[in-house]
Amino acid sequence: MLSRMCDMALPETFVEGFHDEATVRKMSYKTLGKTGLSVSRISLGAGVFSYFYGDYNIEECKETVLEALKAGINFIDTGPWYGHGESETILGMCLEGIPRKAYYLASKVGRYEKDPKLMFDFTAEKTEKSIDESLKRLKVDYVDLLQVHDIEFAPTLQMVVEETLPTVQKIVQSGKAKHIGVTGYPLNTLKECIEKSQVPIETILTYCRSSMIDNSLDDYITFLKRKNIGIINAAVNSMGLLTNKGPPDWHPAMETVKQICKEASEYCKRENVELGKLAVYNGLENPDTDTVLIGMNNRKLLNYNLEALRNGLNEQEANAYNKVKRIFQKLPAKTHWENFELERFRKNEFKFAE
Repeated sequence: MLSRMCDMALPETFVEGFHDEATVRKMSYKTLGKTGLSVSRISLGAGVFSYFYGDYNIEECKETVLEALKAGINFIDTGPWYGHGESETILGMCLEGIPRKAYYLASKVGRYEKDPKLMFDFTAEKTEKSIDESLKRLKVDYVDLLQVHDIEFAPTLQMVVEETLPTVQKIVQSGKAKHIGVTGYPLNTLKECIEKSQVPIETILTYCRSSMIDNSLDDYITFLKRKNIGIINAAVNSMGLLTNKGPPDWHPAMETVKQICKEASEYCKRENVELGKLAVYNGLENPDTDTVLIGMNNRKLLNYNLEALRNGLNEQEANAYNKVKRIFQKLPAKTHWENFELERFRKNEFKFAE
């Protein structure tokens, strides 16, 4: 095993003097679709560097980013929506003094404000303004990946295809970004966007669709691989459903799904096992995704996830994992909440982090 690891090429984000080579070689890397970026199997979601997900400590965020990068994690995702600029601002502070070569940075356009009337803006004008604001908050000259955020909320998909994505392409041509992606919850919308876009889409960020309770991403893998689309698998804990703490009040899942997940959570608590770690392990077991994006704003969470990657589950956790899977056999055939949030938004009843 050691010999094989020594033969593996280091990622281009490796920086001598900043990284320890032996530590970086413990990380697994995959090529993110046609971008050619060699991304760590676990990536760092910085949306949690904001009030959206409860309290956080800036100094702890800084230490978490530093330790994550030194552990070989090299892909960080944020966006102006998370805390309405707060996440990008805090992340910019965390990245100060760290070699720019040491990480790939992803941000987004399209989703912004808390007020539903101002939440989404997919116009060319706003998109061009947004990237400049993001770069200023992040204190960098460019992002490696610029993603159109939650495309299902655009007035029409045609607008994304004919206005937003061409604008993102111009931003790439200007040097302010390097690669182009889209994000969203409905998988069929992501697929349709890829098929219709004249701008080459290189990645998707899909969330809650490859987890212990929803494997619907599997139905799209053949299409995505044929198009050589990089797959960022986010929210493998289903936005808190698959954690011991449980989901936030605004979570859109059906009550039946919430109750069965709560049963699994209560079981894990009794067994002194973290359900979130089981969810991460399950996500890492899917070979068809390129990176598992996890929100981490403290080193305890970071170490949990690194442990799941490097060593899998211990005997107690493995037993709990099998028990939880049996509990989830009670789930209804449909566990997703597709169109629910979209309908609430159109009725002006949208709730998130309020």
